[in-house]
Amino acid sequence: MDIWVGFTSTLLLLLKGFVIGIIVSAPMGPTGILCIQRTMRKGRQYGIVTGAGAALSDLFYALITGLGMFSLVGFIEDKSILFWLKLIGSVMLFIFGIWTLRSDPRKFMRNDNENKPKGTLLQNFVTSFLVTLSNPLIIFLFIALFNMLTFVVPENIFGMLVGYAAIVAGAMMWWYGLTYVLTRAKQNFGLHGIHRFNQAIGVVVITISICYAIMTVFHLSFY
Repeated sequence: MDIWVGFTSTLLLLLKGFVIGIIVSAPMGPTGILCIQRTMRKGRQYGIVTGAGAALSDLFYALITGLGMFSLVGFIEDKSILFWLKLIGSVMLFIFGIWTLRSDPRKFMRNDNENKPKGTLLQNFVTSFLVTLSNPLIIFLFIALFNMLTFVVPENIFGMLVGYAAIVAGAMMWWYGLTYVLTRAKQNFGLHGIHRFNQAIGVVVITISICYAIMTVFHLSFY
């Protein structure tokens, strides 16, 4: 029975990590625009390594968030406190969704010369990592998601490691899919398309936050 419980917990952490990786990567901030520009101007492989740099930075902030919450495990294991943490997480995610919906990613666009040297893949990876790392506010998004999904499970360290790996996998799945779409619809994905795409992401995030808040209030759960 204990083996089955451990397996189920690990599987849930895998799925949660995958979802977290996608949600964190999806909004079109500076890194997302950088990925789009590099994919369209340099080629898909440059877009993918740009996403990989962002995914590594996301893992760094995810680990910081997890370690911080791990140190407060005795506090967050209380069911009444956990209820409010989940609700607060939903509110934080809702605010993030509103911000995403109202933001205009086109302001991050740069008018780089298309004939400018591409640089090595490693250079593109490092610059993307640094750009994403320079935005520590993303840690609040991780806090919201970790609270909502009860991602910190101290009694299943192996499962949490799997979950962190899944965060990277989810992020890379997003960047892989985005670069694929860009290369397929290169001529049709203009500035207006980027703005609409970001608005759609905002709507999805808002919807998720509202649904999870309702589930929290009425003590509903998929797991």
